[in-house]
Amino acid sequence: MDAQANEQHAEGLAGASIERTVEWADTDAAGHQHNSAIMRWVEAAEAELFRRLDLPDYFPCAPRVQQVINYRAKLWFGQRVTATLQVQNVGRTSLTFAFEVHGQPHDKSSGGLAAYGTFTTAYVPEGADGAAPWPEHIRAALARGSTVSA
Repeated sequence: MDAQANEQHAEGLAGASIERTVEWADTDAAGHQHNSAIMRWVEAAEAELFRRLDLPDYFPCAPRVQQVINYRAKLWFGQRVTATLQVQNVGRTSLTFAFEVHGQPHDKSSGGLAAYGTFTTAYVPEGADGAAPWPEHIRAALARGSTVSA
């Protein structure tokens, strides 16, 4: 995604990255990351993106309608991770993201790609029962395409 992300950023699609440490609460009985930790880190990158785009109204109106995660490697307690999120497609009522989570080298791992996937949100205005077109201010902010890191 790194080379692809640079190319997509050049095309104006928004993205964000965050760094975290695998905490004890992120692990399961086997000692590596629990499957849910990946999406918590990806959601943290998503939150960072929408904070930097100054779109606090995104989250209350953007439920997930699809999520795909492919696990490639284990992440261990104390290991540093980077979650990178990239807007892949802005549809009329949906928004699809691609993501990757990479582990840094650690005593139990040489690091590298740990998980990747996509998820899609839909715009559902407060009080509505179904999806509606994205408001223009959200489309405009996404089109500005600023890449953010935290």
